[in-house]
Amino acid sequence: MNISENTYHILLVEDNPGDAFLVKDYLSEKIINPIIDHVTNFKQAEASLKEKHFDIILLDLSLPDLNGEELITKMLDLSGDTPILILTGFPDIDFSLNSLKLGVSDYLVKDELNATALFKSIVYNIERKKTFSRLETSEKRYSDLFHLSPQPMWVYNEKTLRFLDVNKAAIEKYGYNEEEFLKLKLTDIQNTFSGKLNALLQNTKGREKMFLQNLSQHKTKNGDLIKVEIKNTRINYKHGFAILCIATDISERLSYFQALKKQNEKLSEIAWIQSHMVRSPLTKIMGIVDLLKSKEITDEEFTYLIKSLEDSSRDLDEIIRKINKKSKNINLNQQLS
Repeated sequence: MNISENTYHILLVEDNPGDAFLVKDYLSEKIINPIIDHVTNFKQAEASLKEKHFDIILLDLSLPDLNGEELITKMLDLSGDTPILILTGFPDIDFSLNSLKLGVSDYLVKDELNATALFKSIVYNIERKKTFSRLETSEKRYSDLFHLSPQPMWVYNEKTLRFLDVNKAAIEKYGYNEEEFLKLKLTDIQNTFSGKLNALLQNTKGREKMFLQNLSQHKTKNGDLIKVEIKNTRINYKHGFAILCIATDISERLSYFQALKKQNEKLSEIAWIQSHMVRSPLTKIMGIVDLLKSKEITDEEFTYLIKSLEDSSRDLDEIIRKINKKSKNINLNQQLS
């Protein structure tokens, strides 16, 4: 006989001493050290639940101070995330189904109960509740990351391209409200749909993970066109696969690069002037200086060289003025802001 070494803290709500003794005996048969808090009415159960946390609640439906559906409803309000197992002597199928709909974890008939059945139900429902709690935590984490992200994000069906979910940042960026967004397809906002992206989506169907990145042009509700960098990844979404997309507006970044390119072209022109046009008069000046150092030049040659030196200096001055003028026309801060 398998006996669990796990410690289970159990609240037993049962007013019948014989039934309570039987349940405790079943629990001791399958669990080495069960921690059992036994109460006999709803008021005591309420007090226990306010003071302690239990792994599971075993609830009889016929208590002296409360019974039936009202008892179930109030116990569910008090139990929080603790699973409730109904123990009853009445095999009412309709009532058992209704109890499960209300939120109880299981419905067990006392006459059909044994140690194995009770233990299996306890372990199954405790583990199921833990699994649900992990899923709820995971879904909340996804929801927080998705909806609170400052980046526009959406989820769409990879076959129909219809939007399935959209975050606040996307709503603000594109101008559609949530209801309008969920009636659209990706092609309704994507001014130029990438054939390459479509082909990649087709080729990666059925894979759990996929990551794609490309540039595209999107259209907002008011008709504005924006350049975006989109990153797509396949995710599990509501029992199937969907595409999670992050869209980054790079319109300003592209404008910055275009402005920078223009400024680089102007700076390249200035650099060319400096390296070519300045060199000619500067070479003349350097040659004239060398001739002036000669002691064998006549007065007539000296006068000519001085005149040439003045002319070359004026040419050089004119070129420098042009460079300064072009430099003043380049306002980097204004163009790149």
